[in-house]
Amino acid sequence: MNSQPIGFMDSGVGGLTVAKEVITKLPNESIVYFGDEARLPYGEKSQAQIQTFATQIAHFLIQKQIKLLVVACNTATAQALPLLERELPIPVIGVIDPGSQLAIQTTKNNRIGVIATNGTVNSHAYDRELKRLDRDAAVFSLGCPRFIPMVEDGKYHSRSDQEVVSADVQPVFGHGIDTLILGCTHYPIMRSLIQRAVGDHIQLVDPGAAVCEQVVTTLKQTNLIAPAEHHATYQFFTTGNADKFIQIAEDWLQRKITATHVDVTELENK
Repeated sequence: MNSQPIGFMDSGVGGLTVAKEVITKLPNESIVYFGDEARLPYGEKSQAQIQTFATQIAHFLIQKQIKLLVVACNTATAQALPLLERELPIPVIGVIDPGSQLAIQTTKNNRIGVIATNGTVNSHAYDRELKRLDRDAAVFSLGCPRFIPMVEDGKYHSRSDQEVVSADVQPVFGHGIDTLILGCTHYPIMRSLIQRAVGDHIQLVDPGAAVCEQVVTTLKQTNLIAPAEHHATYQFFTTGNADKFIQIAEDWLQRKITATHVDVTELENK
């Protein structure tokens, strides 16, 4: 058993959708969360940039004595997961493989849509993984780059927000999909808007729940589960505005938190 925290990294608040699953299902586990809001969106960055950012954040979290790292960002998973798996002395879990497995289990007609950042779409990571799991799967991917800044600005409640979401997901309708992967961890925060846009006949797949199951499995296999009597603690760090981060995090997690600002130069100088 091990009472050290689980680390989460994301380009912003989106990874909180994954962290929330872990907090709910593993209440004895401590977490350290890092949102790199000063450098988002990752979906418009080069692979080299993303690998640099991911490595910097991973090293920051390693110094916080994490026992496992969740790359709670689809773009970082697509572009940097193999590098982190090679370089870090702890288990590393991404979001694409678990999300793909859940989608394959969910679809009835093998026609699966993916909405994600342009970076994730252009990496073809979901296409490859879904085809690996089922070569007959038909995959239709769509970049929705406006969604991340909307979530980061708290714009996921109003009628005008719904209009933007409905317009941006429209191109995926013509493919006869019955399953849609929310291929960015920001997107579940606006899940209700997306569901209304696509209709109830399309099942939304949030990789967060599947990632949590993989976290549980990995912790058990490596004997890293926290003791039942352990009192969990939650730490949050952001390169962006801490007050803004807190506002969205508290809205999503439904709990009071504190967050610490980290200057980007502190990461670059490590």
